Amino acid sequence: MSEAAAAKEPDHTNTDSAGEKAEEPAAAPTPENPVYARSYKGEPKKEEWYEKERKKNYDSYKFSSPIPPENNKKERPRRSQGGIGKKLGTAAAYAAVFGLVAGVVFQATNYMGDKINPKENIKIENTQTTGDNSTKGNNAISTGNTDSSGATVAQVAKNAMPSIVSIVGVSVQELPDIYKYFYGEQAQEAKSSGSGIIVSQNDTELLIATNNHVVSGADSLTVFFTNQDGSAVTSSQVEKTSSEQGEGTEDSENPGSAVAAQVKGTDADNDLAVISVKLSDIPQDILEEIKVAAIGDSDALAMGEQVVAIGNALGYGQSVTSGYVSALNRHVNSENANSTFIQTDAAINPGNSGGALLNMNGELVGINSAKIASNEVEGVGFAIPISKAEPILDELMSKETRYKVDDEDKASYLGITCTDVTSEAVQVYGMPVGVFVYSLEEDGPAAQAGIQKGDVILKIDGTSLNTRDELIERLQYYEAGESVEFVISRAQNGEYKEQTITVTLGAKKDAKTTDKAADKEEKQSR
Repeated sequence: MSEAAAAKEPDHTNTDSAGEKAEEPAAAPTPENPVYARSYKGEPKKEEWYEKERKKNYDSYKFSSPIPPENNKKERPRRSQGGIGKKLGTAAAYAAVFGLVAGVVFQATNYMGDKINPKENIKIENTQTTGDNSTKGNNAISTGNTDSSGATVAQVAKNAMPSIVSIVGVSVQELPDIYKYFYGEQAQEAKSSGSGIIVSQNDTELLIATNNHVVSGADSLTVFFTNQDGSAVTSSQVEKTSSEQGEGTEDSENPGSAVAAQVKGTDADNDLAVISVKLSDIPQDILEEIKVAAIGDSDALAMGEQVVAIGNALGYGQSVTSGYVSALNRHVNSENANSTFIQTDAAINPGNSGGALLNMNGELVGINSAKIASNEVEGVGFAIPISKAEPILDELMSKETRYKVDDEDKASYLGITCTDVTSEAVQVYGMPVGVFVYSLEEDGPAAQAGIQKGDVILKIDGTSLNTRDELIERLQYYEAGESVEFVISRAQNGEYKEQTITVTLGAKKDAKTTDKAADKEEKQSR
């Protein structure tokens, strides 16, 4: 018999314990609710059958429930199979699936986060200061003296301010060639702002650490000192400062608070630089206000540790932000450096580059360098660990301080046409980052020394180079006739190998006027 037929003609046959069949009624009623579908003897009336079933259910309820039922209370209808139990089960299943998916996504996010490629950047004393915080005369970075523990952000900032400076760079930029046709030869000044940290002092100079990208390409640099309240230090001595480069820059609102600075040394690979200010250019009352910062130990940092960032944000002057160490030894590829950093959620904005990242003991643990700028990213900034930066800064401070050659008769040139090595060339051809030699002046200084077309210039006099502009800018500090060491990389048997070549620089005034390489280099160096 089919299922349809069985549904239409239900079997009401009842079998007793002896196995004998009971008498089959002529017409057994079929209950409307299939839950109550059973077999019956005789032909009970519908009302009798319903009362019997109700009484049976009532007796069962009395047995199982300690609370007596109320009279005349309607029986609670049975819940369908799609009731709350099923819904809770479904919800639990969805929760389990969501948890599994969320875990996979979280792990994938962590993995991709480590691969992110973002773009564009000295312990201080507490309120109880002991000893002299001046540096030794050997240019080593001072470790300073401190007597603090568990200081507040306000205390850390107040004591750090005299060690932090604002740096303003000015560069002269020419109009692109397409505009020169309409407007002729024109140039305009462009200003950039950054920060620095006073890290040492010798017999004649105050030495300041900052980022390479803060000073790179600048034709002149000016340093502004700050008080404990973050305002610019002013001097009662309104005399102008001077240097071998010429008269120093003076702030018209704060006479004597702005002093000309020189680049002492740079390391483009690690985005570090040291600039110097002549002590003779700094008024005595300002010298009494400022101080050398002290060095901490970035290797002792822990994730979750509170830190304070100070810098010249947006060029408005010194500002303070605080946050926590988000990660350590974070590998980041950026425009300015390819290294490991301290990651922090303390805001590091444009202008903060070169500023200080301090722990809550007032110790410098990092030099602020970069942040990730994106609508999808918030609170991701990076600082160069001070324990890594310290030996590099010591080396840069030991270099001779050079000043730009203003005498045209002494100006030097290399005699090459050059360009930047693009990121595509680095990835596709395995070329090193540096300055690509496109062509050479025949019998020019570079050609005579042995530099060849296709070479990549990596360093000049120990200073790393990433761009053509950096090379041209550094050449302005050397006079004609000086012998300078260049580190170049040359392709040999399918791979690039480094070698050092000493070049005796030529006099720009003697360069061949018909030589395009010399003319182009001269224009670019203006």
